[in-house]
Amino acid sequence: MEDFGGTAAGRPVQLVLFSIVVFGSIVNEGYLNSPSEGKEFCIYNRNPNACSYGVAVGVLAFLTCLLYLALDVYFPQISSVKDRKKAVLSDIGVSAFWAFLWFVGFCYLANQWQVSKPRDNPLNEGTDAARAAIAFSFFSIFTWAGQAVLAFKRYQIGADSALFSQDYTDPSQDSSMPYAPYAEPSAGQDPAGVGGTYQQPASAFDPEPQGYQSQGY
Repeated sequence: MEDFGGTAAGRPVQLVLFSIVVFGSIVNEGYLNSPSEGKEFCIYNRNPNACSYGVAVGVLAFLTCLLYLALDVYFPQISSVKDRKKAVLSDIGVSAFWAFLWFVGFCYLANQWQVSKPRDNPLNEGTDAARAAIAFSFFSIFTWAGQAVLAFKRYQIGADSALFSQDYTDPSQDSSMPYAPYAEPSAGQDPAGVGGTYQQPASAFDPEPQGYQSQGY
């Protein structure tokens, strides 16, 4: 049985690194102190939801990557074809879902960064980290989308193989199939289609048929 080389031909390390960069940048430098207010605020237009979304998506994407990295290692040990099919299908769905979440995150962070007021951050603190989170959110869209495409191709390879079908049965291991009775081949055409018995061809040395009488000279 084919092992399919993992759920999607191996998981790119970029998925883990990009998620770390996004939530790490926001956690470390995404919140600024306001001397006048005495509390922190989000660098993205003072919108706490923007920072919370970026951190949540980054952390959850990181945990998802670790989960599927473990699945890639365990995948060759899965003997059930049905379980392998479910693993590949889940990889397609999860990768496409995360590509969508990163697209939403990129649009959200980029919009809030664009409408941010310069007076809220006159010293431009944390601007590089804020831009990095936006940039790697954008990169994550294509990385997760590419992962979904690889998983779909892997599924197509398995779907084209008889071994990937749950209804597949190896004939050599099917004990319920009885052996077909042996029929001796007929020398001529068998009108009944059941392989008739062997008939010896007529010979010149056969005795004369009954009822024949030779004439005397």
